[in-house]
Amino acid sequence: MTKTYRIGAIGYAHSHMIGNIRAFADCKGRVEFIAAADVKPKTPTEIDGPGTRIGDLHATAKEYGFKLYDDYEKLIDECEMDIALVCCENAYHPFVSEKLLRKGIHVVLEKPFAASMAGALRMARAAREGNAEIIINWPTTWTPSVRLAKQLCDEGRIGKIFKFAFRNSESLGPLGYGQKVTEAQKGGEWWHQHEVGGGALLDYCCYGACLSGWFTEEKPVGAYGLTANFDSHYGNAEDYANILIKYPQSVGLLEGSWTTVNSGVSNGPIIFGLKGTIVCTRDGKVEVYNTRHTSKPDEIIDPPPLPEGRDGLGKEVLHHLDTGEPLHETLALPLNLQAMSILDAGIRSAKSMKMEPVEDAFWCIGPDE
Repeated sequence: MTKTYRIGAIGYAHSHMIGNIRAFADCKGRVEFIAAADVKPKTPTEIDGPGTRIGDLHATAKEYGFKLYDDYEKLIDECEMDIALVCCENAYHPFVSEKLLRKGIHVVLEKPFAASMAGALRMARAAREGNAEIIINWPTTWTPSVRLAKQLCDEGRIGKIFKFAFRNSESLGPLGYGQKVTEAQKGGEWWHQHEVGGGALLDYCCYGACLSGWFTEEKPVGAYGLTANFDSHYGNAEDYANILIKYPQSVGLLEGSWTTVNSGVSNGPIIFGLKGTIVCTRDGKVEVYNTRHTSKPDEIIDPPPLPEGRDGLGKEVLHHLDTGEPLHETLALPLNLQAMSILDAGIRSAKSMKMEPVEDAFWCIGPDE
């Protein structure tokens, strides 16, 4: 008999919660939505409507039938769940997730893993103690061009990789998509509060931190971080960040910006090899360059669709839980611990203004992880 999974939603700080719920709703007949609650923000929010935590909480409750709780801890105590979707502030991921994991409830987190390596390790230990799983969602995992680019690299189409580059698409910040928000109100939202894990570094450099390790198949050694606040002085979190990663035989170049009107060129990922370059384009294609001194790609490829039955977050998670087959590598714990170690080093480097080591933290968890 096919199992039906009971799902709760906790934390509406990140607007991606709506997309994650929809991804599980696509698994028709396989899920039951149980309850939802926000996590109390550091500063009471003053904004409402689509794309805000209050608006999204009530919209999803109405659409999917969640029972609303004022206290997420009471929800955890009272509701029987198989899976919890968690989209609270980055720094609150450990506090919310530990209790769920120790109860044996699988946690699907929206990227990034946490606000620090210490927080990520706390969750990893809790998952082991509760025999539950942490699954970190990345929108790029569901981008066919990224999957094809990795396949072409694995096939040796551009030779040995020596550089990986990725930056976010043009963005004026998480509250720059039509919400009617004053600067004072923006400053009161967690996105612009460094102490709860706000800022462009964690929000956007995280993508490249995960993908660079996946493409290069190397463990990072060290990282340089640079942060700046160009246009968001109502908050204390950066609105621009760079991380340069040193791998043993390659480098990663990551950029995150809340101040970019238009990128002008492809955001990538762009992968440089000793025999050529692969570019994921803005229109979802993959370009392969193997000829020197030309602006035209040798090949432009339309990526095939993602594997049927595993072409979305909900389907992938349920397939994994049903069959025991491994998750897509970008969603699983090992690569995400590595990505978090890069972000942690980048944050430390931005403060010290020197390269910071990326410690291999797996020994802190134990040999079974």
